[in-house]
Amino acid sequence: MSTRTFALGGYGPRRRSAWDRLTARDSIVWRLDWVIMLSGIALAVIGSLLVYSATRNRTELNQGDPRYFLVRHVISLGIGIALMIGTVWLGHRRLRSAVPVLYGITVLLAVCVLTPLGATINGSRAWLNLGGGFTVQPAEFIKITVILGMAMLLAAKVDAGDQEHPDHRTVLHALGLAALPIVVILAMPDLGSVMVLVIIVLAVLLASGASNRWVIGLCLAGAGGAVLVWALGLLDEYQINRFAAFANPALDPAGVGYNTNQARIAIGSGGLTGKGLFEGTQTTGQFVPEQQTDFVFTVAGEELGFVGGGLILVLLAVLIWRACRIARESTELYSTIIAAGVIAWFAFQAFENIGMTLGIMPVAGLPLPFVSYGGTSMFAVWIAVGLLQSIRTQRPIGV
Repeated sequence: MSTRTFALGGYGPRRRSAWDRLTARDSIVWRLDWVIMLSGIALAVIGSLLVYSATRNRTELNQGDPRYFLVRHVISLGIGIALMIGTVWLGHRRLRSAVPVLYGITVLLAVCVLTPLGATINGSRAWLNLGGGFTVQPAEFIKITVILGMAMLLAAKVDAGDQEHPDHRTVLHALGLAALPIVVILAMPDLGSVMVLVIIVLAVLLASGASNRWVIGLCLAGAGGAVLVWALGLLDEYQINRFAAFANPALDPAGVGYNTNQARIAIGSGGLTGKGLFEGTQTTGQFVPEQQTDFVFTVAGEELGFVGGGLILVLLAVLIWRACRIARESTELYSTIIAAGVIAWFAFQAFENIGMTLGIMPVAGLPLPFVSYGGTSMFAVWIAVGLLQSIRTQRPIGV
């Protein structure tokens, strides 16, 4: 009688209520990495304040509504979290069988950008016009499908126990899978996204256990390719100007060097604790272009100072650290590769974005993950968080 409960219709085992199942130690909710969740949400909340500060006075952009960008940013965050929940529910293992279809769709969308359906913003034809004022940047979703596709190929035989490390043929297939979208994105041209994808490919190869000769060879090939692209004049003028301004910030402070010079002025003027939220003179005066997207960190530097900027860095570092822990504790190569790809993506993109505002990296048009305004970017990073959470929740209990 002590192990059974009187239920309607007679004796039977006690059924756990929905709340009991939800809060049990073996439930998905309990096993989620809440440090990653809360870090991502905190970054997005800070980003909402920064986006609002940067756009509330931009009447030429906000259509006369000071909260226009804020509302859209919060909606994007909500949709992003919903996509994360959906990704966890589906699971990274179940998505494995759908990777070829997802890969094909994202590459097709990227190709469509090169057609009349594409939209050019800031010199880069990287967006797909959906109508009604809505655009999508396929390169953000390609980061996800390249990670999943390469993980599927590189881990297939290893997880099956047929080989200890991916062989050379498998590595070639994985590189071919990544090369196609990289070529398409380079044709847009979206050099920033290409840089992120290259870093992802290198990280994935390292995590897969492939021969180091592949990594060294790719680095040498990349360096040679960059020299060749420069020598043949394949870069657009605005891209050449960005590199020139990075190499010599004093070259044309009122022209090609304007963005980076104004960004450094804004961050430097914030001091230790900043001028106060919504009180930044550089931000209010609209001196820094694209401040709600690529240069959102300048708002933090000016209005929240070193303390506020440091808090963003700490939150990003904590999120990446927890992702590294998930990768380390994974029990299968497929999961480890996915986590490694996401880590490389977040870490490099954050470093590049913040670095370009400080003048230590060239301007590449990359958003700050979780913080910058942009629906596609927000959706993509939360789907990536969903993949990390799926890896954590689907590992054996006790690991």
